[in-house]
Amino acid sequence: MTAAMDIEYILGPDGPVARSHPQYEFRPGQIRMALAVKDAIEEGHHLCVEAGTGTGKTLAYLLPCLGSNKRVILSTGTKNLQEQLFFKDIPFLEKTLGRRLSVCYMKGRANYLCLKKLAEIENEAYLFSPHDPEYLEKIRAWAGRTETGDCAEMRELPEDFVLWQHLNARRETCSGQKCSDFRSCFITKLRQRALESDLVIVNHHLFFADLALRQGDHGSVLPDYAVVIFDEAHELEDVVSQYFGITASNYRFDELLRDSAKALAKEESAPARLKRRLDRLGILAGEFFGAFRRKEGRYLLEELGSGLAVRRGPAAGAAVAEPYRKIMSEMAVIGSGIEVLPAQNDDTESLARRYSELRSDLADILESDSADRVYWFEARGRGIFLSASPIEVSSILGKRLFSRIECAVLTSATLSTGGNFQFIRSRLGLEDGRDLIVGSHFDYSRQAIFYVPPAIPDPREEGWAAQACIEIERILDASSGRAFVLFTSHHQMEMVYHSLKGRLRFPMLLQGQKSKTGLLDEFRSTPNAVLFGTSSFWQGVDVQGEQLSCVMVDKLPFSVPNDPVVAARIRRINESGGNAFYDYQIPEAIILLKQGFGRLIRSRNDRGILALLDKRILTKRYGGAFLRSLPPVPLIHDWRQLSNFLRAAKPSGGSGIIPSEDAKLVGRDRGDAEPT
Repeated sequence: MTAAMDIEYILGPDGPVARSHPQYEFRPGQIRMALAVKDAIEEGHHLCVEAGTGTGKTLAYLLPCLGSNKRVILSTGTKNLQEQLFFKDIPFLEKTLGRRLSVCYMKGRANYLCLKKLAEIENEAYLFSPHDPEYLEKIRAWAGRTETGDCAEMRELPEDFVLWQHLNARRETCSGQKCSDFRSCFITKLRQRALESDLVIVNHHLFFADLALRQGDHGSVLPDYAVVIFDEAHELEDVVSQYFGITASNYRFDELLRDSAKALAKEESAPARLKRRLDRLGILAGEFFGAFRRKEGRYLLEELGSGLAVRRGPAAGAAVAEPYRKIMSEMAVIGSGIEVLPAQNDDTESLARRYSELRSDLADILESDSADRVYWFEARGRGIFLSASPIEVSSILGKRLFSRIECAVLTSATLSTGGNFQFIRSRLGLEDGRDLIVGSHFDYSRQAIFYVPPAIPDPREEGWAAQACIEIERILDASSGRAFVLFTSHHQMEMVYHSLKGRLRFPMLLQGQKSKTGLLDEFRSTPNAVLFGTSSFWQGVDVQGEQLSCVMVDKLPFSVPNDPVVAARIRRINESGGNAFYDYQIPEAIILLKQGFGRLIRSRNDRGILALLDKRILTKRYGGAFLRSLPPVPLIHDWRQLSNFLRAAKPSGGSGIIPSEDAKLVGRDRGDAEPT
């Protein structure tokens, strides 16, 4: 595992992978990537790798990591990818190499059960939905047999059921080593496994939550590491913005009030006036967050008057300023009162800390005024979320990550734009290192067609949705279902789903009906199913074979320009002399469109339809940039050609059918680019 010839042999046509894998195909690009990753780890430099679909990039980065004799953190884009790596790819390598590997995987604390909370919930006077008693019974039974406490094991439960928020092991409500269940705690066992492992598989959210904690007083979650591999690295900017920002919500307030009431009810020495103050704080918090109630969306906070540096805008004036002063004062009194209770315990110490942290976070959001942050709030369902986010993350990552570790490898099937990594490097602050582009292993010109209806209205026009539904029906009839229909917004997804419900003759699955894993399992096992999804299904999803024969995308996936964070980035680029539309918005949308289309062709035997219900790719000047970035695939505009394509024989030995002699081939075949 230390010599180049070992990697070439293991992945080569006469090696153990070829003997173990029933669908083995020799991939020269996979070996080139593996050798580049090996060199980066051994020589201690950073590396960007775009590995086209079908390269086999997972094994290409796993093998060098396992032979490095260094602790490696492998960070993926989603929890689904983590599970695939740990439960599928690692066992395959163990069987292939004939040895046990020192590997564990970790998720964020909110994914794990807290045994103490499970015991205490028996005393709750109420639960949170009519199904909660049934859910609770299942969770109790599962808690007695699970080794990990990871809620992903309970696939029959809905994706976001409220009860779990009151049972998970997140940091805010954890008393650490003082907890009576510390030794049996799933988090304790998880950390111990990580300390004993050479390879720790995490997701981007956990990695950057940990990186942010390393700068504060809370210590780290992950063990120390020398090397980090980022799979799906195109997602990093938004994740970093989230974890190096600050957020406070009405849900956080409600939970703090509820936990305070429970703790004070148990504490006989708690003065009655402290309990009355809790009631008053609940009323004040309702007034404060009520001032931010708007139609669902994200809004800027701008400066208010009254000498308070909260922002003026949709939630302006004393309606915010006065309730803010009152809740800050009330929280200070209650936090101090809990801190001096005669009988201190784990619960009271945790509560006092949480009041202090919440006051500090609110002050940072509403009283600070940094030119490097954007201050905004979001109304989502019953939730109000106040946030302060960094406008740029390049300096954060440059100083706190890339300059402090030996090697970072950034990889994705969609990392470059225009044949280079300038965009991703500038956004992430990765100034040095090498680059490698490995072309796709698949023959898109024969395995897929790209359909764009030229007569569909512009997506910004009123008649687009109705015509889009007609086009979706036509395309699904041609593909016999077996499709992902991907949307750029939840609102658009639900509107189209409900418009087509009852009109389609195929089983329809909607994101949110089950967990993502459960929904994918149902899609794979349901003949002719159609799955309606948003960003969760644009990337990191692998469905091979005829079951997925069509991927539709509703619109070119431009970020919403009036989104507060996006608007701040655009303004910063333009003020610096750049052109944000061409330097930021187009490259970002190109990467996301490539990701969505990448769901379709997952093996050399796959065959299917790519469809985009947005004619701007044909009519706007910038459309050419999108077309040039797509795989080389025939472009058609006649929906009647779709059925003929799928009925044709599957490509074998170079045969295949292009829809018509005059079909335009979009994209460009870059081949393999040498490391630079």
